[in-house]
Amino acid sequence: MTDPSGSAENRDSIEETDDFRPRFDAGGLIAAIVTDASDNRVLMFAYMNRQALDASLASGFVHLWSRSRQKLWQKGETSGETLKIVSMHTDCDQDALLISAQPQGMGATCHTGRRSCFYRTIEPATGTLERYDDVRLFDPVQVYGK
Repeated sequence: MTDPSGSAENRDSIEETDDFRPRFDAGGLIAAIVTDASDNRVLMFAYMNRQALDASLASGFVHLWSRSRQKLWQKGETSGETLKIVSMHTDCDQDALLISAQPQGMGATCHTGRRSCFYRTIEPATGTLERYDDVRLFDPVQVYGK
């Protein structure tokens, strides 16, 4: 990844270009935040490598790189809870992506069966977690067998 604090010429080049030049990190990954196109709710955060980005652009469905499994996967390939891309955005220095998507299936993006992977808040005073939007749209044991 190029240092964003580099020369003004380099910053202007990447910040003002109309060319998509994604900046992958040293591990070949770029951050991807996925939101629901209907209400902008954050659904998930994951990483893409070049192959996942190219597959997403070509298919119109979100593909990601699994760091734990070290493999490319289409979101929802097992559960049927795929994410159809409505739009993709990049930040100013092109090292992060924001994907607006239409959840398919029952609308569960999280592998836990919930709509969003962000279903808990952190209480600042205590550091404890409190659940909200905790409805499971599917049973992960039935879907994944775990």
